[in-house]
Amino acid sequence: MEVRNVDNASPPPSPAPSSKQPRPPPNPVDSSSVSQRLQKELMSLMMSANQGVSAFPEGENIFSWIGTIVGGIGTPYDGLSYKLSLRFPLDYPFKPPQVKFETPCFHPNVDQYGNICLDILQDMWSSAYDCRTILLSIQSLLGEPNVDSPLNSYAATLWSNQEEYKKMVHKQYVHGGDSLES
Repeated sequence: MEVRNVDNASPPPSPAPSSKQPRPPPNPVDSSSVSQRLQKELMSLMMSANQGVSAFPEGENIFSWIGTIVGGIGTPYDGLSYKLSLRFPLDYPFKPPQVKFETPCFHPNVDQYGNICLDILQDMWSSAYDCRTILLSIQSLLGEPNVDSPLNSYAATLWSNQEEYKKMVHKQYVHGGDSLES
């Protein structure tokens, strides 16, 4: 029989690690289903006849895309092509992607860093939306800004003077972020 001194006793041994994986959170994210959805969206976008919008994965990462939007005819953006980045979260389509202009864009609802203020990318997001919907909405936003909720107050103020506004759009497009300083 073994006698131990209680004062120097070792802590009881930890239970052996379970062979089971840690419990997943409720409603676990299935990245393969998200990946499949994004692949379907890519095929749908490639097969659609939407002039002026396109997007493709950036390299091998299906969660990171580069999109292109051509400005609408008759808008100050007519003939201009804008590059956007789209970052899809692992819980897409239940959460919206992060979308930013990579090409400098002078617009009331776009800040100097390319962030976009568009309700469907925030509080009005729906899992029914897809990449095509997002790109078409941003394309539409170019010609129909929400000047009452601007990220760029100077652009919102200038919107009422379309001739000056168009000059600023082209200046920003050609010279990038430097044009706001002049």
